[in-house]
Amino acid sequence: MNEWQQRVIALAAIAQCAAAVKALARQGKLDESFERQALLDSVLVQNPDSFATIYGDVGKLKVGLRVLLAQLGTTRDKDIETTRYMVGALALARRIQRQPKEFAKLGERIEQLHRQQHQFQFEQETIYMGMASTYSDCISPLGRPIQIHGKPEFLQQQPVQNQIRSLLLAAIRSTVLWRQVGGKRRHFLFSRTRMIATANELLRALSSQSESSE
Repeated sequence: MNEWQQRVIALAAIAQCAAAVKALARQGKLDESFERQALLDSVLVQNPDSFATIYGDVGKLKVGLRVLLAQLGTTRDKDIETTRYMVGALALARRIQRQPKEFAKLGERIEQLHRQQHQFQFEQETIYMGMASTYSDCISPLGRPIQIHGKPEFLQQQPVQNQIRSLLLAAIRSTVLWRQVGGKRRHFLFSRTRMIATANELLRALSSQSESSE
């Protein structure tokens, strides 16, 4: 997996998190295509053996790759709300990485969640609630929060709030990863064509894999 594939996969994860947040805010639930567990589990992978182990099967980010292509392309399919959530995650990740103490605190909280999952076998939903709490405690105080728009009857439900916050934490984790593999803001201006080509290559490879397994 080359560096551009790694960057695009990380961006696809951010896009998938953003699209999932929008769906939750408007519909109160997610269908299986959003691969919620893969997105949230990636938060707890702090010392991966390889890039591929962070998200597992790249096929789990198929929705994110398609959303990313829509956002990067020249078509009118862009979703302003999804873009806003993605930009918000990029900004918050940048902000916390500039504050070493807060970034270390975030790492400690995530490590604690990792221990709860792997050593003490806490239930999955309990771990996800812990992620939501981590977002509230470590990310929200950094500045202007990401404003989520949706239906009040869903946004007022605690389980929906927890899922949204945990997915925003996952988006920020993927943003940190994107920066670690060389992602730069200028790539959105000067390397857009390269990112689109890479995303299309990944989707074609996934399609070929699917056809060969049938």
